[in-house]
Amino acid sequence: MNNPTQTSAGPDGSLTSAPAPVSPIATSRTRGPRLSGVTWLVWRQHRAGFWTLLAATAVTVALLVHQRADMLDHLTAHGYGRPDSASDEWLAGIHPQRLQFVSYGFGFIPLVLGVFLGAPLLAGDLENGTAKLVASQSVSPSRWLATKLVVSALVVIVCTAALSIAFGRWWGPVKYEATVLGWSDGPAFDNTGPVPVALTLFTVVSGVAIGMLLRRTLISMIVTFAFAVVVQVVWHFQRLNLGHVITVTTDKGVGPGAPRVPLPEAALEIDHWLLSSSGQTYGWGTCAHETSQKVCTQKYDLVGWSVDYLPISQMSSMQWFGASILFALTAAVAVFIFIWGRKRLV
Repeated sequence: MNNPTQTSAGPDGSLTSAPAPVSPIATSRTRGPRLSGVTWLVWRQHRAGFWTLLAATAVTVALLVHQRADMLDHLTAHGYGRPDSASDEWLAGIHPQRLQFVSYGFGFIPLVLGVFLGAPLLAGDLENGTAKLVASQSVSPSRWLATKLVVSALVVIVCTAALSIAFGRWWGPVKYEATVLGWSDGPAFDNTGPVPVALTLFTVVSGVAIGMLLRRTLISMIVTFAFAVVVQVVWHFQRLNLGHVITVTTDKGVGPGAPRVPLPEAALEIDHWLLSSSGQTYGWGTCAHETSQKVCTQKYDLVGWSVDYLPISQMSSMQWFGASILFALTAAVAVFIFIWGRKRLV
């Protein structure tokens, strides 16, 4: 469409035309950041999945914020935290069940995004020939790969970080209640802090690598599903190894009347041992087959207990340590994608 012109008389009486003033509204429409080039192409290609993920995250975060406010009102109504109140009265409500239900659901996010976002990201283009079309243009394979990974990673990071913050704030007021969610268990540990971001990003980028190697969407999704399950299992068994175990001992006896070993609030007890005066430890069932506790105490010269535990104060450091390992693995997989994809992408 041609720009409108205005006609006016010149000094010699002749008619001249000049462009009409541009409307400020039209000028403002062209300003501001806009996607272009490969970034626009990647976003447009996957916009349905990206917008669905962002919208679902926004709705979920709003619901979690509402649940937190509702739970705080519930705790206040039951006098939670007051010295004269029973700390478990609030458990009769539905909030513990909601926390548990949501936390278990969030545990599937890395698997779902790895299968439905990561695996098809390159496998679909390689299978339907889009990769060859892109390679025939002026865009280099490295730039195309980088844009694909960066845009997808940013969406994953924004969504998982928002969910982590919202869920952490919801769980925060009752984090010391092990009967609701134990801080060292997956439903709490893996859904707060940097862990959900790191776990999801690693699974998604690994799914991209699997799709690049297999070059078929369906088989890539199946293999990524199996890979994500293995990652979750390995992470489950290695989670407690991220912390520094603390040992506390007593020398007040081991009988029924002996005082319990003092542990910090919400501490996770790893193991406990019978302790002799020489410092040697015996399994807690050592006296099970003795005739009496007194005979066992004299036989092994027992003086107290030795308890290994992890305090809740280590939760944040454990999460960041584990997340740093996952981020490093993610970076290694991304480097492999670039090295492999630069020459073998098409």
